[in-house]
Amino acid sequence: MNIEKERFGILSNGKKAKLYTLSAGDLKLSLTNIGASWTSLIVPSRYGKDDILLGFPGLDGYLSNEPYLGSTVGRVANRIKGAAFSLNGKTYRLDKNNGENTLHSGYRNFAKRRWKSEAYEEAEGVYIRFELESPDGDCGFPGKLKAVVSYGLTKSNEIICDYRAKVNRSCPINITNHAYFNLIGEGKGDILSHEVQIYSSSYIEVDESLIPTGRLLPVENTDLDFTTRRKILPDSALLECFKGYDNCFVVDGEPGQLRPCAEVFEPYSGRSMKVYTSQPGVQLYTGNFLNVIAGKYGSFYTKYTGFCLETQHFPDSPNNSNFPSCIVEPGTEYHERAVFSLDW
Repeated sequence: MNIEKERFGILSNGKKAKLYTLSAGDLKLSLTNIGASWTSLIVPSRYGKDDILLGFPGLDGYLSNEPYLGSTVGRVANRIKGAAFSLNGKTYRLDKNNGENTLHSGYRNFAKRRWKSEAYEEAEGVYIRFELESPDGDCGFPGKLKAVVSYGLTKSNEIICDYRAKVNRSCPINITNHAYFNLIGEGKGDILSHEVQIYSSSYIEVDESLIPTGRLLPVENTDLDFTTRRKILPDSALLECFKGYDNCFVVDGEPGQLRPCAEVFEPYSGRSMKVYTSQPGVQLYTGNFLNVIAGKYGSFYTKYTGFCLETQHFPDSPNNSNFPSCIVEPGTEYHERAVFSLDW
């Protein structure tokens, strides 16, 4: 196991951007303290090693990062209807950065911040701990918040994600990572042949703006049925009709317990990934809004060149009392986990 640290660049305020590379087993994961972002993931296959993460060629991309490539997002991931929510008799107004709604907490969310960072090693893996303080009123949210996010790589070819936060006033919290994967290798084509299984019997119904209606519907006999493994978008007719996925699935099993939520297999390379989460939901996103993004190694990312599996609470949870609560109270700790297990 090994940890390498280097300078990733200098910010306009003179502070340093850092790049860490973790090596354990046959995997190599790189991360930057800008947005606590994953920048690269080198994975073997039957044909050699590839970087299977979409990312930018340098620091500048991560400073703007409109598609959230590899970013840690919060305070509240996903969409909030009307860019507002009410809590304890008070209405909080947020940024409208997704039409009339809020996406991933607004314009200056966690993905746009420089996090404190430090590397450490434990018996089975190597890790980076990222810390961020978010002041009261940040992006419109109540309370002073401290987030501690750790990402690690183990000898067992697993990426370990640990999300923690405390706040001094009642506040919704929903932290996730927004990595875009392509198991063939970034820049090597689309992800339409990837085969997916999601451990979910129901999904969150949404309107045309991708805002939940409040209803949980069964996946059976719908285009959202991934209870058995199948191609992400199996034929041109479905692709034309559905335009890709940006949907939250209810993960079967007990929220709060680490349990499998999804598996992905890519038949050409033989690579597979299994995802575990303690959260109530997982968002499958097929890169529908990628619009000629200049990526690594001269690549350009367009629609369907990467997929995300964002483990999280349900979208618009602060406005839906029938969803599992994401409200964290003073004196308690927000703590969620995810694991990405790679094989080939």
